Amino acid sequence: MASTQMLKLPEVLTEIGMSRAAFYRMRARGQAPRLVKLPNGHLRVRRSDLDDWLSNLDSPAY
Repeated sequence: MASTQMLKLPEVLTEIGMSRAAFYRMRARGQAPRLVKLPNGHLRVRRSDLDDWLSNLDSPAY
C-alpha cells in the first residue's frame, strides 16, 4: 500500500501563495482543499487532495 504524502499547512500556504487568513476564509466557504486533523491536533493536507483542488479551480488565468 502506497503511503500518502501529508503536507503541513505552512507548506501548502507557501505552495499556493496564500495567507493563513485567506485560506481559512476559503475554507469557511467550502472552497479550500480538505484538511485532516491528526490525533495530536495538527492539521495536514493530503498531496492528492491539494493536487485535485488545484486542477479543479474554476478561473484559469490567461
